[in-house]
Amino acid sequence: MSKNVEEFEGWLRTAFVEMNTELENRYFAQDARENVVGIADPIKHQIRDEGHQYVVRLLAEGNTDEGFDHAFNLLGDLGLYMASLRRHELTNPAKEEKSPFPEASALGMQIAASVGMVPRFSTAHLATHNQAINGRQKSFTSLNDEYLFLDYNTRGIFAFMRASDALTRILPIGISHPVALTLLNDAANALRDVIKYNDYLFDELDTDRFFFSVRPYYKPYRVGRHEYRGANAGDFSGINEIDMLLGLCNANDPYYSQLLVDKMLFMPPADQASLRDCMRRRSLLSQFLDVAEKSAKEPWFIENASAFLEVCKLHGATAAQHHDRLVTRFIEKPSKALPAEKLTQVTASGPPLEVLLRSLEVLRDMRLAVKRDDIRTSYNDIEKLKRYIGEK
Repeated sequence: MSKNVEEFEGWLRTAFVEMNTELENRYFAQDARENVVGIADPIKHQIRDEGHQYVVRLLAEGNTDEGFDHAFNLLGDLGLYMASLRRHELTNPAKEEKSPFPEASALGMQIAASVGMVPRFSTAHLATHNQAINGRQKSFTSLNDEYLFLDYNTRGIFAFMRASDALTRILPIGISHPVALTLLNDAANALRDVIKYNDYLFDELDTDRFFFSVRPYYKPYRVGRHEYRGANAGDFSGINEIDMLLGLCNANDPYYSQLLVDKMLFMPPADQASLRDCMRRRSLLSQFLDVAEKSAKEPWFIENASAFLEVCKLHGATAAQHHDRLVTRFIEKPSKALPAEKLTQVTASGPPLEVLLRSLEVLRDMRLAVKRDDIRTSYNDIEKLKRYIGEK
């Protein structure tokens, strides 16, 4: 890590966090918590100006050829700074044709091109690749609700990754292998952990603090002339690998393939490669149905297919849990409580609320294998497999 990078990161872990926290507390103390314009402007300008000094030095330094890890980390650091500027309305893509921060944009595009990602912070920067120092990881603020969200979101992501890894390891040994049952049970246990972590998060997270003080840092912003959507908790390959390995979603489905295209460059390159590899694999559901006619009475088939269906059930449960508890309580309800003209101040990543909710409902129902006439789901294939093993 170069001296300039080290100093920038040191600022992000200290003064940057303190200033954002002070601003959030001032916003939150108002009756109209969505209002950020004209509030504590000297603090906002201090964030802008202090960060700019580091950015200028980093841009002049150029590529220090310190490898992917350092470049990826710097991309995240820069992204946190730019996201803070967006959160405090020092930039707003709806009012601009290009970013008002050309040096930060130039540095972001240079790094992004070298690592193969979008030029903004991604979920990985605050979750799976967020190094803690003396027990504390990087964050925007020191609010307890932000730490709670980051910690349990990261736990959930790693649990999904464990499930994906277990399912992937079945492919080279085959669904009839005795160890396949162990791997299916491993995947099921990992998904149970996802549900456990999410239950705790949804029970403990304060709705207003999340909506008004945490989520706004995930809003879209411009880098150069292009507007990039905000980071999304699903921007890692593991959850989509589970979708496709189970056969609940298919890469050749127009809706689902668009989702994969949209998120690909928000993931680290290793995740991108893993996801591309998974897209060419035959799902475990298809493999079970391929041999069902001949093997349905075999003990291995009954046992392994039952374990497989349990994994599908649990994966669907995580999708329903996310939509029915997180989205409904922490996004939909507080959004509808705000006047339409105020909602843009706290809208985070992605499309307008109505479009987002419809999209999430479709994805939830695909993962649940719900019977629907308007979208393609795996309902019929799941029901067919259940009949082969006598499960209702």
